[in-house]
Amino acid sequence: MPRVDLVQGDGRARGDSERFDGAVVSGVRGLRKELWTAAPMPLPPLWRPRLIRWLPHVVVVWITIGTTLGNLDQLSERYRFGYTVGTFLSLGQAAALLLALVRPVPAWWLSLGVNVTAAALATMPAGPGREPWPWGPPALIAHAAVLLLLTLRLPSRAAWAACALSVGVPGVVQQTISPGEYDTTVPLSAVVFGAVTLIGTLLRGRREARSMLVEQETLTAEERARRTLLEERSRIARELHDVVAHHMSVISIQAQVAPHLVKDPPDELRENLAGIRENALEALTELRRVLGVLRSENPEDPEAAPQSPLPTLERLDGLVDNARAAGLTVRRETAGEPRPLPPGVDLSAYRIVQEAVSNAIRHAPGSTVRIGLTYTRAGLTVRVTDSGARTPAQPSPGAGHGLLGMRERAAMLGGDLATGPTPDGGYEVSAFLPTTSAHARPTHGETTP
Repeated sequence: MPRVDLVQGDGRARGDSERFDGAVVSGVRGLRKELWTAAPMPLPPLWRPRLIRWLPHVVVVWITIGTTLGNLDQLSERYRFGYTVGTFLSLGQAAALLLALVRPVPAWWLSLGVNVTAAALATMPAGPGREPWPWGPPALIAHAAVLLLLTLRLPSRAAWAACALSVGVPGVVQQTISPGEYDTTVPLSAVVFGAVTLIGTLLRGRREARSMLVEQETLTAEERARRTLLEERSRIARELHDVVAHHMSVISIQAQVAPHLVKDPPDELRENLAGIRENALEALTELRRVLGVLRSENPEDPEAAPQSPLPTLERLDGLVDNARAAGLTVRRETAGEPRPLPPGVDLSAYRIVQEAVSNAIRHAPGSTVRIGLTYTRAGLTVRVTDSGARTPAQPSPGAGHGLLGMRERAAMLGGDLATGPTPDGGYEVSAFLPTTSAHARPTHGETTP
């Protein structure tokens, strides 16, 4: 038993060691990727106040001018480089500072390289006063500014690694090179660079927290609006189910029972009552599908209403039979070569014909209705014309939403719709529904007019 425990303990230790090694390797790779990239990371302007939104960029420019002039004196005179080399190194430091506004990682490498080169080539003049080295004061300020701009746009581990390199590389130079009498600035650089990195890390964390808060507020507002919409749709679904579905069920039952209340009912009465019951049942099926869409969290999902398929022109014969049973004389005309249509066009064409025939039943009872479908290469033309009422029409409670729904369907597909009276006193509805991809727009569902 002790031997087994020992083996298990060794296995756990080995597994922990492997996980630790993997984490170290992953961290090193991530750090190398973060500190060895030339990707642009522009410093954004201040969000508010807007009057000073470009103040950070102006401050960087002024620091560049001041440190460049200071470096000219420090490198040319105090480190004895002469004006040619001193000017070249000073301009290199200035370029690094300006580059840090757009690409902070290459700018940091350039600034560190310039200052390490200056420290390695410096020669201290003999005399009572000793010069600061390996960082001159202007170079220390310039590199601190570059490090701050780097810290504002990189993760904290990369920022602290850059800080450690900024202190450690000149420290190694100090241990290997002796330019003469000098005052070391490595401890001062450790304090300055550490403070700058800490400030930059805190500012970056504050900015990320603010961004996350804004994003969370946006998501909360969207979720609140979505919840309000779902609640309103659920309320509408309840009203439809409790009122409309109830009445349609009663109509269906009454139409089924009515023939048994009359002794020897005529065949015409039986057919009309059977048609009423069939239409009521079909209306209930359509209503259940609409309720499924309203109660679904994603109404564009085709699985939201699995009770029945969407109606198409293939079901136009049933619509014509219902219209004839209601007293209309219906004639169908088809021109061109019929072909399969896109689902949105097929559905919209059926709904437009359905609404136009329903309007004829309500407003032009006893009329002759002509349904014309013309297939062309560009699309489908739907034309529904009635000859006008032959018997007085009963007052209709409609609100005129049917015509609006037809226009919306045609416009959704990139087509057009025209309605108006005919010279013989009738009414015509004409719609063109394009089927070419250049005109048609995709539909994700249907809107009941």
